[in-house]
Amino acid sequence: MMRVIAGLMLALSGGPALALSCMPADVAREFRQAESDEDAWLIVLGRMTFDESRLPREDLSQQQPPQTDIPARISGRSLGPDGFAQPFEHTITLRALCLGPWCAGAESGEDYLMFLEQEGEGYIALASPCPGFIYPRPTAEQIETVTSCFTGGRCEPQGLR
Repeated sequence: MMRVIAGLMLALSGGPALALSCMPADVAREFRQAESDEDAWLIVLGRMTFDESRLPREDLSQQQPPQTDIPARISGRSLGPDGFAQPFEHTITLRALCLGPWCAGAESGEDYLMFLEQEGEGYIALASPCPGFIYPRPTAEQIETVTSCFTGGRCEPQGLR
């Protein structure tokens, strides 16, 4: 997790900027990142609920705290050898990151495809101002791609297909 956060901060640091520049989100690329990480990750498809009022707000006139941890609840299924077949009902932490004045957004009650990092006995959903690791309203293609990656099938970033 720290490598992901450090990589985001390094990629987006530098001199003053007028806009945040992000790579497009890609489930295959993020699957490979999670797979190569020393930490344990879990992929879940489900509905996430949380108190939206706790999300940090973008303010281009000032820096925001680097992260805000928000209790959240996920109701769905985790990915395994048989696809998204294992029930997953857990309280997790939604970690909303800010990079300078730009902050992550998310919607409570929305369906997500999420890469959850295990931290201690719990799980972290990382929300960044740059898209990735949590996918609202996932497409059939995103679900098929991450399932294929997990089961040893084709796992190529979208730009390489």
